[in-house]
Amino acid sequence: MKLISGIRSLLFIPVFYGGSTPIIIVAFLVALFSVRGTHAMARWWSRYHYLCARVILGIRVEIKGELRNEPLLYVFKHESMFETIDLLRIFEKPVVIAKKELLVIPLWGWIARKHGLLGIDRNGGGAAMRQIIKQARRAIDEGRPIVIFAEGSRAHHGQRPELQTGFAGIYKLLGLPLVPVALNSGIISPRDTFVQRSGVITYEVQDEIEPGLGRDEIRDRVHAAINALND
Repeated sequence: MKLISGIRSLLFIPVFYGGSTPIIIVAFLVALFSVRGTHAMARWWSRYHYLCARVILGIRVEIKGELRNEPLLYVFKHESMFETIDLLRIFEKPVVIAKKELLVIPLWGWIARKHGLLGIDRNGGGAAMRQIIKQARRAIDEGRPIVIFAEGSRAHHGQRPELQTGFAGIYKLLGLPLVPVALNSGIISPRDTFVQRSGVITYEVQDEIEPGLGRDEIRDRVHAAINALND
């Protein structure tokens, strides 16, 4: 099985990344003229990723619960690159808060910014946080969901890293209901190898949490909820 997974993964790399190149070029041209077109291209790219994962790698996704396309703060567990791309397929036009380093990736970073990715400077202090909140509120006014990976970086399946310190501030300042999402993508697509296994990646939508909770309570509740699928 390891040999088969390795062969499949080696085939996936040129097919997905080779196919992504013309999509990104077209997305860049579309983004020059149309924000709506940028959103559509992002979804097509994500669907292409899922098609490659489904056909070549034998990966399927199961969503337990409802992911609503409305102004909510979604906090996802983060175990692989898979879910970062898949967000663009499972939501219509999400606004993702991520590390600002992603925005310097040539071409892709500019398109991501046009789509609505918000790059946060973790060392930028209050000024950086105020800018993120201002941009996020504009997205909320447009009816878009806000997504954050509150752990900050990918974890191996079963690990429970602490949440980033800025997460509670974002929750407080946005004043939105919060929906934690647990997942187990690290079993199928581990972070330290290119080899991806066949199987089912599960997104398990947890109970909605009301706005206005204190820093410690929201941190503890979210930390427990996003780790619900850890074995």
